[in-house]
Amino acid sequence: MIRTRSWPRRLAPLAPPAVWGGVAVLWKLTCPLAQQEGLATRIATSVVFFTVGTGLVLGIRYGLVRELRQVRAIAHATQQVLLRPLPPRLDGLSAAAGQLSAARGASVGGDLYEAVVTPHGVRLVIGDVRGHGLGALGAAAAVLGSFREAAYDEERLDGVLRRLDRALSRHLRERAREEHPAFGGRYGHSPSAEEFVTVLLLEIGRDGEVLALNCGHPWPYLLGPGAEPVAPDDPLPPLGAFPLPGALPVHRCGRLLPGQALFLHTDGAEDARNAAGQFFRLDEVLARAAATGAAPAAVIRSVHSALLRHTGGRLTDDVALLVVRNDRAPVPAQSAEHGLRRTRPAPSHR
Repeated sequence: MIRTRSWPRRLAPLAPPAVWGGVAVLWKLTCPLAQQEGLATRIATSVVFFTVGTGLVLGIRYGLVRELRQVRAIAHATQQVLLRPLPPRLDGLSAAAGQLSAARGASVGGDLYEAVVTPHGVRLVIGDVRGHGLGALGAAAAVLGSFREAAYDEERLDGVLRRLDRALSRHLRERAREEHPAFGGRYGHSPSAEEFVTVLLLEIGRDGEVLALNCGHPWPYLLGPGAEPVAPDDPLPPLGAFPLPGALPVHRCGRLLPGQALFLHTDGAEDARNAAGQFFRLDEVLARAAATGAAPAAVIRSVHSALLRHTGGRLTDDVALLVVRNDRAPVPAQSAEHGLRRTRPAPSHR
């Protein structure tokens, strides 16, 4: 019914030139003046039909442009729901996030992020769906939708991760049934295109303690006087690639002290190359931003600008960035405590 009602609106711009064309044809067939073979008559006839043709072309173009604007507006609203802007404040933490899509015309691709305040602390997720662009939105939506519920419901961080894994498994089974109905959904994923998601889950408590679960995702950077990678241990395999193990190691990463920030990213940032094949130096850009004490939003803008300059605006993979900084008042008991420490050597220049 919706499509049927939309046709008159789509054809409305063509009505005036169509009526005009009908009048022109009627004039040519019935008017005695139009039957004459003089030069003036031929010129007048040509002008009439040229004008009608121009009106038809302009009418079609106007209709297509208007429909394209409507489609873009709907796509933008859908993308805002999927990857909504983060609130600038999260229980005493300041936050900012950004996304660069490798798909032309899309502001959201296969990368995902979210941060929410829960009774268990501020919980964050960042992930990367295999592939990029609009084709990866389904898996990203499944993981994000599950996180937005599980982050509040699950008391432990490993429970959140298991909820994400189940949501992704359901999505992959549905994809398999749609793409290969003859198999009756016996496959957990599409036999033609394996799909998995890297995920990093973080929980920041009221005392600044950071807990982490990592499934194949890059570890974050700690921004303080400089920029140092935080890597407590080797990550688990990505979600969807293998079943989760029975015991999930929740890493205690130390405390995020007041004034310190965590920079979360997807691998599209560090893997970006310029025309000469050189990798993007994310650590150097972050070190400069940290040295100036830039706010989270300013860090995001600095990395975005540097990425676009380095690649000439031609990204080959989606990039998601998220920064969260501890702006809470210092607690005296924390004065003798150590904050987050780099537990693995900094990445070597590639």
